[in-house]
Amino acid sequence: MSKVKHTQPEPTSNPLYLREKWQLLAIFLLGFAIYANTLTHDYTQDDAIVIYDNMFTTEGISGIPGILTNDTFYGFFKEEGKKNLVTGGRYRPITQIMFAVEWQLFGKAPWVGHLINILLYCLLGVVLYKLLLLMFSEGHKISDNLRWFVFIICVIYIAHPVHTEAVANIKGRDEILTMLGAIVAMYASFKYYYSKNIKWQIFAAASFFVALMSKENAITFLAVVPLAYMLFKKETLGKILKLLAPFALSSLLFLVIRFAILGADFGSQSMELMNNPFLKIDGNQWIAFSGGEKWATIITTLGMYIGLLAFPYSLCHDYYPRAIEVMQIGDLPAILSMLLYLVMAGLAFFLYKKDKYISFGIMFFIITLSIVSNIVFPIGTLMSERFLFMPSLGFAIIVGRLLSHYVNKKLALGLVGIIILAYSIRTITRNMVWKNDFTLFTTDVKNQPNSAKLLNAAGGALSTEGGKLKDSPEKTKMLKQSIIYLQRAIEIHPTYQNAHLLLANANYYLGNYDPAVATLDKVLKLYPNYEAALTNLPIILRDAGRHYGEKENNLKKSEQALKRSYDLSPGDLETNRLLGIISGMQNQHERAIFYFEKVAKMAPNSAANYVNLGTAYQNAGDKEKALEYYNKAVEIDPKALNQFSPK
Repeated sequence: MSKVKHTQPEPTSNPLYLREKWQLLAIFLLGFAIYANTLTHDYTQDDAIVIYDNMFTTEGISGIPGILTNDTFYGFFKEEGKKNLVTGGRYRPITQIMFAVEWQLFGKAPWVGHLINILLYCLLGVVLYKLLLLMFSEGHKISDNLRWFVFIICVIYIAHPVHTEAVANIKGRDEILTMLGAIVAMYASFKYYYSKNIKWQIFAAASFFVALMSKENAITFLAVVPLAYMLFKKETLGKILKLLAPFALSSLLFLVIRFAILGADFGSQSMELMNNPFLKIDGNQWIAFSGGEKWATIITTLGMYIGLLAFPYSLCHDYYPRAIEVMQIGDLPAILSMLLYLVMAGLAFFLYKKDKYISFGIMFFIITLSIVSNIVFPIGTLMSERFLFMPSLGFAIIVGRLLSHYVNKKLALGLVGIIILAYSIRTITRNMVWKNDFTLFTTDVKNQPNSAKLLNAAGGALSTEGGKLKDSPEKTKMLKQSIIYLQRAIEIHPTYQNAHLLLANANYYLGNYDPAVATLDKVLKLYPNYEAALTNLPIILRDAGRHYGEKENNLKKSEQALKRSYDLSPGDLETNRLLGIISGMQNQHERAIFYFEKVAKMAPNSAANYVNLGTAYQNAGDKEKALEYYNKAVEIDPKALNQFSPK
């Protein structure tokens, strides 16, 4: 095939909205305008895992070798055994390398991450426009109708509110870069198709490799690319396989590297509900869903994705169990979802020749969604809005085709304006929720009140913030709401470690010591080696002991709590001090001396501790020792005996 110039100068008589440079500018500015309000936002959600709490990222450029040779989550967990908590592991080094370079240059600066996300997203819109013109064109001339069609697709895609999770969350850059790399690779492939210049094949391979190294789901383009050539260029299978070669080689290289780093495990199943949504409680044990329950739940989830694309109003960053209930094959949502996908498949087949654009849009949606559907292999969760970042292009193509081809142009222009305005407003308002973790968790839990993970996150956020406040009605309100959320999380997930820990913390901050201790005792029966619970329990028991003694004058209960605290943490200074006091109050002076001597050794520069020790000896009848320690106290602080009354 001879080389041809693929575009012609645009007639200057065309309205602005049909001129390429203005369309490109509009796409870019639209993307920037609707996400500009994220520039002042903090880190949120999983940013801790890949950015500010990741030991490799925070090393800057020197951390890059660690990023390249480990699971993406290893730098956060920092120990073997935890890196593969997410089914199959994750290997996405490209975006993390970018984060490391940003950290090297700017330090902890979330605005930089947000700005780069926005610019990459705007660039994606521009490249998508160029690709679709090239892919959909039939010959060297690009008509006004085609330009209008492609423009509608791009603005719908860029404005769609379901993309907020990918763009407003810095960690979501893996979605943006994966889509961008795959789209650039397709663009390069079509440039080669027309020019036969081998540099475009090389560029396609490099771009697709970047896409794969950003996130694994780019591999679905191994099916998308042949589909595009079959539908829009009517090419033979042999020619298509040659055009697909750069994509296949990049995929092979990526898989070799991934297997070398993570091993070949794509689908081992965890028995932890937060990593395997296809579990249910039976008595005191977690068991797998039946086959019918699993497939009905998956099918229902697939239907919910279409609902989010069509009506992106009630958005949420979290769809963990039981945001989607356990479904049965005969349940209406499962039946309707199955029928919907059967109709879509039928339309894709029926329209294959009659309307290739709608056919392509449907198949693009299904192909790119398949890898995150839990049908190919388990992914560790049921659903996420970020999983629609790639498939939503299929939705935009279908809507764009309907508006540009089946609707009068003036009416279509008005409808496009209404859709983009509505989408933009919803995107801007949704971005505000991504301001920080506290805002995100406490907002989304109201939209999704049956997700154990989200209830846990919201409860934890309220507990942490409430615990920082001085005693006030606001503090009490926050902590009580925290307890409600955490109790509900445990109802859904009875063995949820972190929810038990946070529930104990919330009760502790409220001064509800008995339920705090009972909660930690419960979780330690389930997980005897739970380090965080073992750390917190002696602290709560210590402060409970103080409370029972000072506020309730219940010395017996106070001593019981303090002795338990001591058994768990015998080196805690305050526990020993309190046990010394309560022993003295019970006239058990030898025991008081034992504890106060330990305290004095732990803090030898504290006059108060020597006063207490001296008093214990005095009460035991050893005036010589008492005087010795009183003198030590006075050496440290001449006013000690007046300032610290012997007690």
